[in-house]
Amino acid sequence: MRKEYTKQACENYIDKHVNEFKGEMTTLEEGCLGLGLIVLHGAIDKYIVIIKEKFLTSWTSTHVISRYRKMPKKYQLLIDNIDNNIK
Repeated sequence: MRKEYTKQACENYIDKHVNEFKGEMTTLEEGCLGLGLIVLHGAIDKYIVIIKEKFLTSWTSTHVISRYRKMPKKYQLLIDNIDNNIK
């Protein structure tokens, strides 16, 4: 079972990853009540972090954080498609 996090805890981690660790944040899906699906990557010597919004009820949601040493191919393909569409 994975630990669940509040939106505020995730936002604090995103801020730390981007500003302190000089990493990047890519939003793959917009959230309804929370953050949706976010990939944190590009920080040197740090994990790849996937933040997913998890539905609880029609009024609440929570977030699940997964950490990886290497970027999963599924997310790398999605990020590459975003980069190609921008160019």
